[in-house]
Amino acid sequence: MLRRSILNFLLATPLGRFLAGVISTIAAFTVIYLDNSVDVPRLKKDTAVRLPHPRLRGRVSVEEALANRRSVREYVDEPLTLEEVSQLLWAAYGISEVTHGLRTAPSAGAQYPLEVYIAVREGGVKTIDGFLPAGVYYYDPHSHTLHVVRRGDVSSELYHAALEQQWVLEAPVSIVFTAVYSRTVRVYGERGRVRYVPMDLGHAAQNVYLQATALGLGTVAVGAFYDEDVRKILELPERETPIYIMPVGRPAVRYELTERELAQYIEKKRSKLSN
Repeated sequence: MLRRSILNFLLATPLGRFLAGVISTIAAFTVIYLDNSVDVPRLKKDTAVRLPHPRLRGRVSVEEALANRRSVREYVDEPLTLEEVSQLLWAAYGISEVTHGLRTAPSAGAQYPLEVYIAVREGGVKTIDGFLPAGVYYYDPHSHTLHVVRRGDVSSELYHAALEQQWVLEAPVSIVFTAVYSRTVRVYGERGRVRYVPMDLGHAAQNVYLQATALGLGTVAVGAFYDEDVRKILELPERETPIYIMPVGRPAVRYELTERELAQYIEKKRSKLSN
């Protein structure tokens, strides 16, 4: 009750609102800097896969990626390259600021509640000297490495857990986002759980969509699955909740929007405004 009274008092005046914002920002960054160094899943250094360094320049503009982004559910039977996997994971939740380790996706209070895994199908990712072994890998954004969580092809298990959505079975890889809700809740309370974490997920997932499009790949966001089944398949710690599966592959059919088509569409809609 006392805490609520103090908060109401702070929010009642411009100066109070300013001070509340300063306090909230300091608290948020204090939490992340104190805790992030130890808030890391079990990593086995001897099994780390060092991904190629991310590229900061590509052949496709942001505008082109936005125009041609579609949800893709049909893929040709071809593997991704390790370079493509590297770029996708970096775009999803990689490091984009090296002083404080900030990410490619914005996060409320810089709490970064998401974790990223990738399930690799047998023959799903081509490397210089063969293929990345099938299995479930955890992505560590700071070292830009993959760490084995589970060996073996789990695509069939994920397919059944995801209500038998065929694209989960057929994609060479599936990126899986999980959430550690406590990271955001400890700063923002229940609002962090119901609003801020889903917002964080949307930012990261759109990054995957756009990067996939820029690489000539396709993906689709899958939210329909049995949480506990996915948790077991990925052998997740108790604190993590699976919230998105994003199969990625080479599109069977590619979509491309031209500037002329877009202009014609806009002018057609404008003509109706004058009628």
